[in-house]
Amino acid sequence: MALIEILIVGTNKPIMQTIERLINKEGSWKATIALSSEDALKYASAINFKLVLLCAGLEEEQLLNEKLLKLKSDLPIVKHYGGGSGLLFTEIHQALALF
Repeated sequence: MALIEILIVGTNKPIMQTIERLINKEGSWKATIALSSEDALKYASAINFKLVLLCAGLEEEQLLNEKLLKLKSDLPIVKHYGGGSGLLFTEIHQALALF
């Protein structure tokens, strides 16, 4: 099974690390953390992500969306609202099923 690269973007490092750990428990998923819009754009330019998960704390979320879509127009970008691993996995599965 091919590895599915997922970029998670948010400003709360402990929460990002928890989300990363949960995502990486899935055998075919690999998470990369970006703690800023600048890091997210840098990583998105270098790695072929299948999904971007936007988490809390981003001030320029709309601008980041636009810049990410300029890099890769078909990149699914999903807002993660929290609520535990069940919601997290549902958000990811739904986004991946659409693309």
